[in-house]
Amino acid sequence: MGIIILEKEKRGYARFFWLLFAVMMAGLDRLTKWLVVSNMELKDTIHIIKIGDTQVLNIYYCLNDGAAFSKLAGKTVFLIIVTSAVILWLLYLIIFGKVKRPVYMAAVSLIIGGGIGNLIDRIFNDGKVIDFIDVRIINFAIFNVADICAVCGAGLLLLVVIVDEIREFKAKKRTAQTESESSSEESNGED
Repeated sequence: MGIIILEKEKRGYARFFWLLFAVMMAGLDRLTKWLVVSNMELKDTIHIIKIGDTQVLNIYYCLNDGAAFSKLAGKTVFLIIVTSAVILWLLYLIIFGKVKRPVYMAAVSLIIGGGIGNLIDRIFNDGKVIDFIDVRIINFAIFNVADICAVCGAGLLLLVVIVDEIREFKAKKRTAQTESESSSEESNGED
């Protein structure tokens, strides 16, 4: 009985840790955005890495009223509703222990932290998200820490699901092969 209580307690601490991690990621996003907004004017650029005439990495303060790569621009209410629903669903999964493995909890927490960071912007910044990380060498979209959290969380989740599916497929294949061999041996033994 005591072992079961300890296991539940450990799982409760793990859930608390991962929720705290999500809050810390949202806090890191808020801190970086605050630093940019309080030290730069809109559309200002600070060159971080420059090789010759090539700008590799810049801090470029801009606002984005869309989602990834400025998709759904101007759809603020829709983005707030969808983001809120996803965050609430993921919180439910962690709080009620539907997500158990630490790697899954890490991925979900990153997504929650990133979602909260950008959701705060949308709600309190007239539907716009503060973006500032500008990787110009590959002509990539300008992004922020919340975007990094959400993308890394989604990528990790996708990777772990794929690995788990491959393992499950291999296990089923081995089981089927073992059963086939067993039935073959049984039929040979009956002759």
